[in-house]
Amino acid sequence: MLVWFLPLFLIFLLIGLPVFFSLLAAPGILLWLNGQARDAAMLYRNIYNGIDSFPLMAIPFFMLAGELMNRGGITLRLVEFSQAMMGHLRGGLAHVNILSSILFAGLSGSAVADTSAIGSMLIPAMEKQGYSKKFAAAITAASSVIGPIIPPSGIMIIYAYVMGESVAALFLAGIIPGVLVGISLMIVVRLMANRYNFPPATVKYNWAERGKASLKAFFPLMTPVIILGGILGGIFTPTEASAVAAAYALFIGLFVLKSLEFKDVPKVFQKAALVSSVVLLLVGAAMAFKTVVSLSHAPEYLADFVLSLSDNPYILLFLINILLFIVGMFLDAGPAIIILGPILGPVFTDLGVHPVHFAIIMSVNLTVGLATPPMGLVLFVASSVSGEKVETIAKAILPFLAVEVVVIFLITYFPALSMTIPLLTGFAK
Repeated sequence: MLVWFLPLFLIFLLIGLPVFFSLLAAPGILLWLNGQARDAAMLYRNIYNGIDSFPLMAIPFFMLAGELMNRGGITLRLVEFSQAMMGHLRGGLAHVNILSSILFAGLSGSAVADTSAIGSMLIPAMEKQGYSKKFAAAITAASSVIGPIIPPSGIMIIYAYVMGESVAALFLAGIIPGVLVGISLMIVVRLMANRYNFPPATVKYNWAERGKASLKAFFPLMTPVIILGGILGGIFTPTEASAVAAAYALFIGLFVLKSLEFKDVPKVFQKAALVSSVVLLLVGAAMAFKTVVSLSHAPEYLADFVLSLSDNPYILLFLINILLFIVGMFLDAGPAIIILGPILGPVFTDLGVHPVHFAIIMSVNLTVGLATPPMGLVLFVASSVSGEKVETIAKAILPFLAVEVVVIFLITYFPALSMTIPLLTGFAK
């Protein structure tokens, strides 16, 4: 009977019940109907147990670092740096949008923060230069999914916690896929720029001007260097790295760049705490949900079903990518990873897929889902920032989603793209 928890969970989602309550209500009701009161009590105790974790402390600290960077005007410096490097190209502001997202990803690891911060500056600027509002919103939403792929990434921290993988290995494995997504979007922009005669954003900067823009962006750009350098050098753990990133963001905002005032700090902490609490509550509920997944033997049933379709891992990876893409249309990446990771991960590990490789496949696929209709979260944020309808943005984003899907399959069938850096550095074996 417990196996029916998943259909019941989907029904709750369809009728509009928030994910947190759906995750708890579906298994709780079935455990109660099944007479398993002790297991039902354990389900709700596991909410706290799921949150009470040292590795998960990285999430609120990275959220705080991103908020401090954003409030301190760091985003503006990244945009100016990107414009100095790429603004002279045809379709310059669209290229600037993508490069800014790549750089911002190394600060916050959040697609929503990227869409809000970069979109609020670049969407109006693109509109003034003659781009349609729907195109500006679409490229902003499409490029924002790079945020959770390039380290630091909250989604990968969650996956590592749930599946017992190395956070450092997942961070390193996300670098090349994230850059690939950015390059693929730039190729599409270049093709569209030639066809629709998009204008350059600025005249070509000389190297002195580029050097000046680089100096202005130096301290923000050092953030990912400090995070990854500290982790790879064994100086601190990923969790400690998140605290260092937040302290560094606070220090440069208040004392170096002086772009952040003391009166702004309480509001920044309040917003970071609110966003972090939502994420951590979802993690706690999903970890409790995971308990019922194991009690119901759903992983074993799914494994048998998957293996009955084919014994060829390449075909199975294709099918799972399709499944994950569909799931990403309706469910946020974090809850989807926590629910499906323990079910799908062991199946593909047994088929010979490296655990870190599968983690990247799943993380990138579900992250792209943040920009897919009908429920893509960044579509709604882009709509809010731009004032354009979600349906209009959803149509305009299709060419960009198409190339992101191509990147997903490249990552899937060419493991070296994601595995080379972790293997060379010894963080994946």
